[in-house]
Amino acid sequence: MSYTVAVRALCEFAARSGDLDLRFTPAPSALEGMAGHSLVQSRRGEGYEVEVSLSGQYEDLRVRGRADGFDALAGQIEEIKTYRGPLEGVRAHHRALHWAQARVYGHLLSQARGLARLRVALVYFNVATGQETVRVEAHEAVTLKAFFEDLCSRFLAWARSEAAHRQARDAALAALQFPMARFRTGQRELAVAVYRCARDQTGGRCLMAQAPTGIGKTLGTVFPMLKASTDRGLDKLFFLTAKGTGHGLALQALAAVDGQLAAQAHFRTLRVLDVQARDKVCQHPDKACHGESCPLARGFYDRLPAARTATLALSQVWDAPALHAVALQHQVCPYYLAQELVRWSDVVVADYHYYYDSSAMLYAFTQAHQWKVGVLVDEAHNLLERARRMYTAELSQFALADARQAANAAHASPVRKALDKLHRAWNAFNAQQTSSYQAHEAIPAALLGAVQRAVGEIADAQADRPMLPGDPVLAFYRQALQFMALAEQLGSHALFDVSLAQPSARVRRTPASVLCIRNVIPAPHLAARHAGAHATVLFSGTLSPPHFYRDVLGLPQDTGWIEAAAPFQAEQLDVRIAGHVSTRWHDRERSLQPIVDIVARQYGRQPGNYLCFFSSFDYLQRVAACMRRAHPQLPVWLQTPSMDEASRAGFLARFTEEGQGIGLAVLGGAFSEGVDLPGRCLIGAFVATLGLPQVNPVNEQIKRAMDGHFGADKGYDYTYLYPGMRKVVQAAGRVIRTEADQGVVFLIDERYLRGKVQALLPRWWRVDSGRGLLAEKS
Repeated sequence: MSYTVAVRALCEFAARSGDLDLRFTPAPSALEGMAGHSLVQSRRGEGYEVEVSLSGQYEDLRVRGRADGFDALAGQIEEIKTYRGPLEGVRAHHRALHWAQARVYGHLLSQARGLARLRVALVYFNVATGQETVRVEAHEAVTLKAFFEDLCSRFLAWARSEAAHRQARDAALAALQFPMARFRTGQRELAVAVYRCARDQTGGRCLMAQAPTGIGKTLGTVFPMLKASTDRGLDKLFFLTAKGTGHGLALQALAAVDGQLAAQAHFRTLRVLDVQARDKVCQHPDKACHGESCPLARGFYDRLPAARTATLALSQVWDAPALHAVALQHQVCPYYLAQELVRWSDVVVADYHYYYDSSAMLYAFTQAHQWKVGVLVDEAHNLLERARRMYTAELSQFALADARQAANAAHASPVRKALDKLHRAWNAFNAQQTSSYQAHEAIPAALLGAVQRAVGEIADAQADRPMLPGDPVLAFYRQALQFMALAEQLGSHALFDVSLAQPSARVRRTPASVLCIRNVIPAPHLAARHAGAHATVLFSGTLSPPHFYRDVLGLPQDTGWIEAAAPFQAEQLDVRIAGHVSTRWHDRERSLQPIVDIVARQYGRQPGNYLCFFSSFDYLQRVAACMRRAHPQLPVWLQTPSMDEASRAGFLARFTEEGQGIGLAVLGGAFSEGVDLPGRCLIGAFVATLGLPQVNPVNEQIKRAMDGHFGADKGYDYTYLYPGMRKVVQAAGRVIRTEADQGVVFLIDERYLRGKVQALLPRWWRVDSGRGLLAEKS
């Protein structure tokens, strides 16, 4: 078997050394880097060769790349690197990598042209000053060859090991049988659809799957994606989750598959990597990520190969405890060890942002290594709000005030002047605002230019003298960088809006404001991510209507759709509509007593555990007060704002098989999704709201943006109705969790009588509008 690798990839794998160093230093943009390369090349004399294509062979490994330049008269090959600030700011592990690339190109050139010796030069070009710094090594061809062969031998050892693992893995997966005794209702249908999507030859295929609780959708997606991977040559599977609880379900399903592989094909283990958030695994949260501060960053790349080898020897999931043990044994950072292990893994379980964010690690790896990947998106209804946050940026005038104060005390004059000019431009813009919230068609050029100039001055100052974490100027700079990046992409998919605050001691003469580039439709940002995968399956219990999610998430027009059959019977759930009650804002006071009566009457008929959902904490507390006055005997407990983990656990602990009482919660909060209360732990729910987002200036602007993007008939549904009803169905779904459960759901609002609303309820529900209405009036 033959292998091909780029020079850069070879060096990144085999030549890194020294510390892990994540201190923030401004780097040239891609355009600045290309311009810098061109300028250096243009300064060279006649006969200077640029972009020299080179390749070489070591055993069955072919290495190829382009050298930046070669001066035949001087016998010198050059590798050009651009930077900002003092040259000392280029980190040691980066310099080691740069030299490795230059030496490899030196070998390839000397081999191609029969050179006995060669000068190898690193040319560092400062994009701010135009200054070149040239570092030169003189090498014999035999020395360069030995260096090249050492790197290649290390890379080949890994490549052959990976090929052997891949061959054994694919053979085992090809013979894989479903790891359970039988498919559940709807599960086979789901698995077949996922399998067909993954086996499509064209690539970039997408499938939306609405699969209710109880069918085993996690295993029903993981199994067919892995099964199809051998036919389509998938390199990796990414299982993406919105919350930490999704990791556990994914690992449980993958453990079942791995057990089946071991029993059936004697395959040792599927390499499953569980990527946890940095704050959960960091061993030294009080230290910065570089060798001068953190002991696990010091010499990270020197100790990485041994840690990697130890991990590959594990016969278990590479989860947080396993990686923690390996990392501490070899004194490396567990978080960045996990990132390094992505390229050795078969399956990666991670949060959405590792693939969909603008700086997403998994997507970057996929593009850099040209991996063929399958992507499974768990609870995909959450992706809309998560992606909106990923592609929204705020710039606060309060942060600017802090930066100006810090700049006056500790920073150079150009930074102070740039921040002061931005302050004046910002105040001039504020003076034109006609209301406390206002959306604009575009960012004013004067304001945007002032932000850009401030960013440039801070970048230059940061390059000359790196700022420490906690510096308000650095904090503002990072905000401004994200703001500028999104400003360049501003279009109809986003809003530029301004929120004014009242004058304060911090900004005395004029109101302060927050500038926001607010993503409304993440589709333009996500479309490339979908196209970058061979197959993407988005699944959830609530993905209706499919055209809404296809539009806002940037899915192709030919995206497949399946609604898997539910394992439940209509007789298990009594769905009643209390159509004589309005929960609209102006009817809230009149609704309190009817809601309390509905709850008390049902509890009297059938004591047990119930959840009652409301649109806000204020509404919840008003109903609770009315309930305590009218029915003081009812056991009631309330969700409160800002509950910590212990308080949330205490709230749920009251829902036991033998328990009785009513928990009051906010729709869309911690207890309306991802809560599993089977059997008599929960026998009913009351939903006293349609869950519609609040009508306010921001949401009205979002509605206008939706109207403009998708058509005037879509704005209300896309902004209010569909997101609201998704929360209703999720909350009501807490009641029936198994095929043995029985329960009741009361939908309390007259709008539930509308056909358009009922069309958004699960197909297996049998809604008794008339019976419910009569029952609650009697």
